[in-house]
Amino acid sequence: MLKKIFSELRKNRDCYLMLLPFMILFVTFTVIPVIMSVPVSFTDFNMVQKPEFIGLSNYISLFLSDKIFMKSVRVTLIFAFFTGIVSFVLCFLVAWLINSMPKKFATFFTLIFYIPSMANVYSVWKVIFSGDMNGYINSLLISAGIITSPVQWLTDGNYVLSTAIIVQLWLSLGAGFLAIRAGLQGIDRSMYEVGAIEGIKNRWQELVYIVIPSMKPHLMFASVMQIVSSFTAGTVIQNITGFPSTDYKAHTVMTHAYDYGWVRYEMGYASAICMILFLFMYAVNRLVNHFLGKNTD
Repeated sequence: MLKKIFSELRKNRDCYLMLLPFMILFVTFTVIPVIMSVPVSFTDFNMVQKPEFIGLSNYISLFLSDKIFMKSVRVTLIFAFFTGIVSFVLCFLVAWLINSMPKKFATFFTLIFYIPSMANVYSVWKVIFSGDMNGYINSLLISAGIITSPVQWLTDGNYVLSTAIIVQLWLSLGAGFLAIRAGLQGIDRSMYEVGAIEGIKNRWQELVYIVIPSMKPHLMFASVMQIVSSFTAGTVIQNITGFPSTDYKAHTVMTHAYDYGWVRYEMGYASAICMILFLFMYAVNRLVNHFLGKNTD
């Protein structure tokens, strides 16, 4: 077994050498911290004193004493539904529509939709949702006679979560979107010809019988990326609604972990929060795998 592994390593050594810098950084700053968070979650650790083993106390406190955590779970589920499921469908539909365009237009619109995921656009959205008369949304709604006074989109507890969801949806056309675009371009054109011969008459039938079955690996990758981004979104909420948000209305589990980890320096408790989030993400990922992973090449 080991001989076969070393043989493969020697045969593909150039590829592995190119991957080495990324793998070193990935293992150092992602894999090791994740593994270390498991034992740390069973301790009382403030980053100054020696960790003190306290067993399941952090987990018990999370579910029995921490009311803000339970609220953050509800907010996270709502946020994940819209920025995960809705965003995944949006990624697919946009990529599918772009794929039907001429090549030059398809390249242009792919760039247009992908750029927001790389750019820091929070200041732009703050202007759009500004709570004064000069905010674009308020100005438009007042001019249309829909409202009579400015709405505090970024501070009113009734609107902060909806505002954060809108911004996250705009930013969500990232790696998953590109994976779907690549999958659509990789479909053999002869399959459409065969489908037409077999009785497929319109684009929707092509989508159901040709496109989706041919793209299961790409859809799987895109779904994982959307799950991770939706459940771990904290930066968007903190930049748009502030930290903490009004009445914790936009307080997610990731934001809760940030609060205890980097504001209060209770690393044991923060690690316990992250472990619960990790387990929940793993369960959702397995559920998605059950539906999309069958017969995946």
